[in-house]
Amino acid sequence: MKHWLTVLLLSLCLHTLAAEGDSLRRTGVAVTVSPSRQIAMDQYERMWLHKKNMTTIGAEICHTMLPQDGDDQAADYGFPTLALGAELSLNNGVTMRKYDDPAWGKAQMVDYDSHLGDILTLYLSFNRPLLRTPRWEIDYHLKTGVGYGAHIYNRHDGIDNELIGSRFTIFFGAGMRATYRVSRDWGLTAGLEYGHHSNGALDRPNKGENHFGPAFGLRYMPYYEATLQKERPRAGFKPFWYGEVAAGIGAKSLLEEWQLTQFETDPDAPDYRTHHFRIYAALSLQASFMYRYARRWASGLGADVFYGSYSNRVAELDHQHGIDNMKHSPWSVGLAARHEVFYHRLSLAMALGVYLYREMGRSAKEIEKPYYERIGLHYTLPRTGGIKVGANVKAHLTKADFTELVVTVPISIQRKTTPRHN
Repeated sequence: MKHWLTVLLLSLCLHTLAAEGDSLRRTGVAVTVSPSRQIAMDQYERMWLHKKNMTTIGAEICHTMLPQDGDDQAADYGFPTLALGAELSLNNGVTMRKYDDPAWGKAQMVDYDSHLGDILTLYLSFNRPLLRTPRWEIDYHLKTGVGYGAHIYNRHDGIDNELIGSRFTIFFGAGMRATYRVSRDWGLTAGLEYGHHSNGALDRPNKGENHFGPAFGLRYMPYYEATLQKERPRAGFKPFWYGEVAAGIGAKSLLEEWQLTQFETDPDAPDYRTHHFRIYAALSLQASFMYRYARRWASGLGADVFYGSYSNRVAELDHQHGIDNMKHSPWSVGLAARHEVFYHRLSLAMALGVYLYREMGRSAKEIEKPYYERIGLHYTLPRTGGIKVGANVKAHLTKADFTELVVTVPISIQRKTTPRHN
């Protein structure tokens, strides 16, 4: 209750200050509550994830671009709202427990339930309106940020918590909502929310928590009347071709080592179901050919080269299992379809690729797919000719392979390849 009162008092203060300046008239506040459920993503998870109910409460400060700003990129998105927010996921009611089953190998059943524990998340949100009328607004939103977990996997009282294995996690969220304006500046909201926390394979376990459910809230939006004003004509955009070269340095822990310590290690061994795992380097290089056909979007093809420093360790683990007829190479090569979404200097980069060459032992053959995904948030540095810095997560069918930091350098193919940031 104290948290809700604090947020409401903050919104009232902003309401008072907004009357004193045009800049604050673009600023709003939203509070949300979402009674959600954990989603078991596969049969393995369904075997030990039992109670699933949870609740997320959140608050955010929003800034909305207006037609009077003369911003062509904002106009292309229907004058979106950017938000800085915080969420508290109350997860202690989510329980996990592995009952006796031959599937667990040498792992022994414990006499307690493991709890997921609460997670505090700080995030940035991009909210794009799909419909605005004098009474109704419908929008979708994408969120990304960092979470901090109060209770994670450990051998003392969380040995079956395979969802979260590190204090800090990467957060991704998405949702849709409808807002009904009950007065000039206030609106009630209802919608659907999805959220995901995981550590991007930087530690183990890394099954990741996924929740989904309805969301209800209250918005203070003194800018709304201005968003209904007629926008000025937009400047034209000339499509162009360009190239990119991106280099990444990343890190990961090994699924093979997790499986070894969980299911194949004697209970009296020091590393039985341990929570300490070695981190290995993962390098990448990508060359892409892209077509920027709108201010918002570019698509193209890229060739990927990956180097995994952990291939010898995977070969060693396979040898322990009597598997000596598989190749183990640190090099992987792929071809990927790419798409990038731009908003001023920020961009969301996505890729779906297929391996042309990959020899990483038994696990890669049995668990990984012949294709991979990459998604990341990037920022174009000012006065650098278009150089971007960012972070990607590479995955196989949404299961993280590694997390990397990336630097991307553009290559001019046509004149004036860098659009104006307005």
